[in-house]
Amino acid sequence: MLKALRKWREKSRYREVTQVCLPLVLAMSATTVMEFTDRIFLSNYSLDAVAAALPAGISAFLFMAFLGGIGGYSSVFIAQYTGRGEKDKIGIVLWQGVYFILFCGIFFFLLAEIAGPYIFRLFDHPPEVRILEEQYFTILCKGGVFHVALNTLATFFSGRGITKPVMAMHIIGMTINIPLDYALIYGRFNMPELGIAGAAIATVTASMIPTVILISLIFTRRHDEQFGVFKHWRFEPYTVKRMLQFGVPGSLQFTVDIFAFTIFTLLVGKLGTLAMAATTVVLSINSVAFMPSMGVSQGISILVGQALGRGDREAAKSVVMSGAHLLILYILCIGAIFLLFPETLLSFFIPENRAQDYSQMMEISITLLRIVSAYLLFDSLYMVFSGALKGAGDTRFMMWNVALFSFIFLVLPCYVGIVVLKLGVNFAWSCILVFVIALFTLSCVRYYQGKWQNMLVIEPFESLGKKE
Repeated sequence: MLKALRKWREKSRYREVTQVCLPLVLAMSATTVMEFTDRIFLSNYSLDAVAAALPAGISAFLFMAFLGGIGGYSSVFIAQYTGRGEKDKIGIVLWQGVYFILFCGIFFFLLAEIAGPYIFRLFDHPPEVRILEEQYFTILCKGGVFHVALNTLATFFSGRGITKPVMAMHIIGMTINIPLDYALIYGRFNMPELGIAGAAIATVTASMIPTVILISLIFTRRHDEQFGVFKHWRFEPYTVKRMLQFGVPGSLQFTVDIFAFTIFTLLVGKLGTLAMAATTVVLSINSVAFMPSMGVSQGISILVGQALGRGDREAAKSVVMSGAHLLILYILCIGAIFLLFPETLLSFFIPENRAQDYSQMMEISITLLRIVSAYLLFDSLYMVFSGALKGAGDTRFMMWNVALFSFIFLVLPCYVGIVVLKLGVNFAWSCILVFVIALFTLSCVRYYQGKWQNMLVIEPFESLGKKE
């Protein structure tokens, strides 16, 4: 027994995982607090505003998540080059990310101008809600380039396992967003009362300022000497090709997941403002658990990438198990809070003088929180295993299968249940429970097949110097 315990302690990497993942968890938590506060302000402003915020916000985030995920996948390249000790390649990866950011800026502007007025007319949402959806979506898209830039540039630090600057940027963004949200939504501190448009402007500003700060931290003389952040400015087609080859499937996996949730929220919107408001509130609370899980997933991708870059497969496996253990403890605590104190959590979204008007929403939301608590553990472990697979470069398998599972287990049953059979919001959320369990099973099976242990996104040792 003692021998087994000693062996387990030697193989565990809790300290390493905590050092890399905890700042990322805090960064994602800061984002969660920002979004959570945003929903609280809008919920207290009007039911139409909070009902419009989720479908419009998640629709904009769908595009930002895809492009930000591609840029953010640079962290795996930087992690594997760091593990191998090839620091000069980091500047090359960084600059290809910069060119990608410029492309995204053009794309987001065209998306806002061309698609913004038409997307929400495809669904039968109430007219007063649709107008707010169009406003929120258009502003978020015009500022979407800063989201991509923040994700992409942060990989310069996170890919090397230095995650505290990433945490600092997100905390700065939260600190900017919350008071600006309050001021622009309600018209406080001599600011105009802009409602949901003010919330969107605050969100964009909270990405823009940290991006400017991050640029000043990266492009320094010392970093140029170590990593070539100035001298490696040239466009490198070979590097871009490999970044897209692995980054697009890796990002699509997450984006398809978000797309399925986008369709889900748009379908729930057909059930009426009450069901949509309850769904918005519960998804906002659910993000408290989901975003930290994303932070752990990102950290595991980095640590697995570094371990595989130096050829240490056992270290990669130990990182994954250590991350899973730590995340399970966190999720069990969060799940207990969701089950034991649902009214307390929901009270943040209800104006004190209008509790009676929100009583039906409260009743629906309590049931939905119980469904959330049932899938939290499966969701967190899915993020752990998928993070490990991404860190190795095993992205195509998960992309195609997540797309298939999204249609089979979430989109199709929700469409049939809501549109054809006229079932309610509880059925729709039960589909999410089944969907999350299916994703967990998929990622778990793929991880234990072990193929990821023989993968790299950078050039294999034997092919160095043999680029096509």
